[in-house]
Order: sequence, then C-alpha cells, then structure tokens
Amino acid sequence: MEKLTVSVDLPKQKEVLFHAWLDSAEHTSFTGSQAVIDPSVGGDFSAWGGYISGKTLEIDPPNRILQSWRTTEFADTDADSKLELLFESISNGTRLTLIHTAIPDGQGDMYREGWEEYYFRPMLDYFNE
Repeated sequence: MEKLTVSVDLPKQKEVLFHAWLDSAEHTSFTGSQAVIDPSVGGDFSAWGGYISGKTLEIDPPNRILQSWRTTEFADTDADSKLELLFESISNGTRLTLIHTAIPDGQGDMYREGWEEYYFRPMLDYFNE
C-alpha cells in the first residue's frame, strides 16, 4: 500500500472550501465533472461520473473530512483507500492538504498527478474568480 500527501493554497476561507467539497453542485462546478454527494457522516459520494466513489467517515467542520475512497482502477479485491482532507487557515486563504493512504501498490504516482491536474488546478481557477 502507498501513501501520498499533497497540498494547495487557495484564496478562499476554509468554511467555503469545506462546504464546496461536500456539496454536489459546488464539487461538480470546481472540478468540471459530475459529483453526487450525501454530505453526512456515512453518506455515499461519487465524482468524475462515477470514476471515484466512497463514503464520508468523519466530518469536523470546517477543519477536516475523512472519506473512504476508491476508483474504478482498484481491483475488486482491493480495500478502499482513505482520504483525509485538512483545511488550515493561512494569511491569504486556506491550505488544503490531502493525505491519501492505503493506495494499491503502483498507483500512488498516478493519483498524485490526478490530484494536481483534476482537482488542484481546476480549484485554483474556480476559486480565483
């Protein structure tokens, strides 16, 4: 199993970003791809048209979200990975840190690139407007 940690500084308050992550319409808007999210603990979510799916395990508004997470690239025998999102106030907005653990071996670099390309870059564009 692999682990990765990636972060991005965004020019919005953490309350805005926390809400956007768990809101179907906002998540869809900032990624540019369909997301369906039940924002409660135990709620299911999917993103990128079903490529990503999981369940929200813990919520500590507006500081932390813990989710089980998998993609269609996981083998049926692979356990879900865990995605921890930390929202930290900084002088010009929020530092969003993703700690992604229990990634199937050999997939870590692919997901690191995916977070950068399909989440962080679109979020920077969306939240800079």
